[in-house]
Amino acid sequence: MTRPRPPRGITGACALALGAAALFSPALFSSASAAPSPADVILVAPDGTADLPEDLHADQVVRTLDAAQALARTKNATADVRILLAGGTYELKDPLRFDSRDGGRNGHTVTWESVPGQRAVLSGGSKVTNWTLSDPAKNIWSADVPVGTRSRQLYVDGKLADRTQLLLAESKKTRGHLVFTQRGLTVNDPALAERIAGLSNPGDLEIEEMGSFTDRYSPVRSVDGNTLVMEQPAWDNNNFGYDTLKSPYNRGAMYLNNAYELISGPNQWYLDSAKGKVFYRPAEGQSMTAADVRLPRLESLVQISGSYPDPVRNLAFRNLTFAHTTWNSPSGPQGYVDQQSGAHIVGKYAKPADFLTSCQDGCPEFEKTRNEWHQIPAAVQVSAAERVTFDGNRFEQLGSVGLGLGMDPNAHASGTGYGAGEIDVLGNSFTESAASAIVVGGVQPDAHHPRDPRMTNHDVRIVDNTISGVSQSYRDNAGILSTYVTRATITHNTLTDLPYDGVDIGWGWGINDPGGNLYYLEAGLYNYQPVYKTPTTFRENYVAYNLIHDTKQAMHDGGSIYTLSSSPGTVIERNYVYDSRVTFGALIDQGTRYVVMRNNVFLGSSRWVYINSDAGNPDTFNTKDNLVTGNWWDVGPARNPEGPGYNNQVVDNVQITDGVFPPEAQRVMKEAGARR
Repeated sequence: MTRPRPPRGITGACALALGAAALFSPALFSSASAAPSPADVILVAPDGTADLPEDLHADQVVRTLDAAQALARTKNATADVRILLAGGTYELKDPLRFDSRDGGRNGHTVTWESVPGQRAVLSGGSKVTNWTLSDPAKNIWSADVPVGTRSRQLYVDGKLADRTQLLLAESKKTRGHLVFTQRGLTVNDPALAERIAGLSNPGDLEIEEMGSFTDRYSPVRSVDGNTLVMEQPAWDNNNFGYDTLKSPYNRGAMYLNNAYELISGPNQWYLDSAKGKVFYRPAEGQSMTAADVRLPRLESLVQISGSYPDPVRNLAFRNLTFAHTTWNSPSGPQGYVDQQSGAHIVGKYAKPADFLTSCQDGCPEFEKTRNEWHQIPAAVQVSAAERVTFDGNRFEQLGSVGLGLGMDPNAHASGTGYGAGEIDVLGNSFTESAASAIVVGGVQPDAHHPRDPRMTNHDVRIVDNTISGVSQSYRDNAGILSTYVTRATITHNTLTDLPYDGVDIGWGWGINDPGGNLYYLEAGLYNYQPVYKTPTTFRENYVAYNLIHDTKQAMHDGGSIYTLSSSPGTVIERNYVYDSRVTFGALIDQGTRYVVMRNNVFLGSSRWVYINSDAGNPDTFNTKDNLVTGNWWDVGPARNPEGPGYNNQVVDNVQITDGVFPPEAQRVMKEAGARR
């Protein structure tokens, strides 16, 4: 359904404070699923039969998903179609692809769902069996897989196994033995160098570093004495810009990953692709005979994409499980050149000759990359689609983003991005995955100033979902990221056990808003893009009633709630945030404008709200015209530069010093989170 728009002529923070309560009444967004109307029922039963509830009759029975899809295309213009999947695991050889032929037509809907009372698992992996004890002294087991198999994940009894690691440095302060050159990394520590020299398959190795807001991967090409010769262009790209591998702003722990010889503890694994062997060390007493081991093969499970003139319409997925994918790009020459929230550099770019020293805090050559960053693809991808629903599904054991809606074309296997409208994501669970649970929107120019208005991502509801234990491999990823979206509603979600942020909205640091951002003018960005005169598509977002806790387990920068860039009509209210690892409860970052943040509860932060506006010049970051009012907090005072030109109003907020919360704050705390 289309969300109501604010009255014309009412703009700015003060007007929003008056009108947003009625505009975004929670009653408008009940997540209860309506009972399905009478429909033509297709049963998918690989064995030819399945137990159905007494009140449910199958009109047709097929054995494969492809047969069900083909049959549905013959019926979806004259009736609603329910495709019921018998319980069990469906190991997909290829992703399921849906185009405009697969949705309901003439007002009808096509729904894919598990048989009531059962659970169908759409799996992109294979079960690994026939384990043998290959090294009794170390309790390392092995199993055969097809030669050439590639995967960055292994799941054992539903949990992610750990890739092997060798600690090279605990932080940026303990790197005296590491020398960065354009060729690679020299390790001037005899003990470490000896261990590295003894590692087989050096081409499988990679360096990982945890920065302030980046989690970077850079593959190794070879080992030459005490030097790790690094793969290009990943090495160069990881070492210029901001929060680089060489010069992280904070933390800076560095590891060498992925060698058989580094298996040293339980739940660690290694894949020897050339020999077709996977190795795993179980916990003491864990039986590999009884273990359910899944090695992902596919990089996506479901690809939903039409075209802008002919989008996919009226398609639903209910009570399914999406599981067992990987994403192998970081193992290749591009690595994972992380910039923030899954956006990463791909390609070769000219750099200053001395970039290892001159471009460690930005430079004009780095700014050229910004409009070409890629996004991490999703296991379930939706673009050029309208009225698509995900209700009551499980997204688990996934090697990338769980659900991607209207992202950049590079994140969609179809090659078509954007154009996701009236999408409902209701009552799903997301866990045990490598990157963000949900990403909506892109980061490239067509995301914020689309050439075709049909590209605009709009009217996306993310309600009553539970997100826990995601972003395990790419720890810079927020639980939910929504970038350039018109009318995104993110309410009543529970987000916990996260290495980075909870809910991030917006993108671009204000650089694509009318007039741009002075900081990036001076940095040289506008040598490569225009200063826009028109607004972006980021507006009228609503983030409310979310329960966000146990965040920032690994990263330093960011906020449990985080905003970027101008967003007229956006309200953030009645969220309950705690246990942010003494980092920011809410970060109102560069270029944020016209946002109202009110009636939230923030506990245990270093700053309950941090408004990132330059203390010397309000035009530098252009973070202005926001209203922060009526919030409750206990520790960590607000940061808000004041003076002429800022107009960020932080007023009438209440500090709780005795642990006794007023009734209205208690109500916020009680009502926050998923209701199903």
